[in-house]
Amino acid sequence: MIISHKHKFIFLKTRKTAGTSIEIALSQFCGERDIITPISKEDELKREALGFRGSQNHSVPWRFYSKSDWIGLLGFKNRKHFFNHANAHFIRENIEEGIWNSYLKFCFERNPFDKAISRYYWSTREPRPEISNYLHSAPVKLLTNWGIYTINDEIVVDFVGRYENLNHDLAAVAEKIGISSDLKLVRAKGGYRKDRRYYSNVLDTQSRDRIELVCAKEIVAFDYSWDNKKNK
Repeated sequence: MIISHKHKFIFLKTRKTAGTSIEIALSQFCGERDIITPISKEDELKREALGFRGSQNHSVPWRFYSKSDWIGLLGFKNRKHFFNHANAHFIRENIEEGIWNSYLKFCFERNPFDKAISRYYWSTREPRPEISNYLHSAPVKLLTNWGIYTINDEIVVDFVGRYENLNHDLAAVAEKIGISSDLKLVRAKGGYRKDRRYYSNVLDTQSRDRIELVCAKEIVAFDYSWDNKKNK
């Protein structure tokens, strides 16, 4: 995630939506006071090679510590930090109200059925379990992004781009925050998914039911629906 004071935006990083690629691209425009959370060592090296800013300023300021946070420190817990997939509630509670209310807040979402297949290939290795078995045992938070950009089930970001329209929607964000619309996305965390068939050719009825249950709220909010398209 990124909080840019220089360009007055908050990027909430959702899962399996090209979030790391977007984060790397945005970091080239960040200033020295901006908050950039750490990514994997491999991706930090890619960012460094491009000459972009790496992770910085991600410790939560002391003034936002609650009584329980201070007790945690006395119990030898680590200091509180902004983190990779921090949700809207955590961010709002740990920055100034004026920043939360005035900065452009945005994230990206993806067709839940296609996202589920991407998650399966990212989270498993050969010999892989059956995808239906994985989806029924995977933690809910890995299958849905709803809790990242909502608070009390209300969408609290100003813009939700679609992975399916990634370049177009990212250009729209770039225009809104006043940076170059020619954002170059670096390929990050790619190469894991081997089966490129359309999702309705991959997921069985049980898998479909699982995703429709877990992702019911974003399916309704963004008008996603099951498509029986067949690969030619």
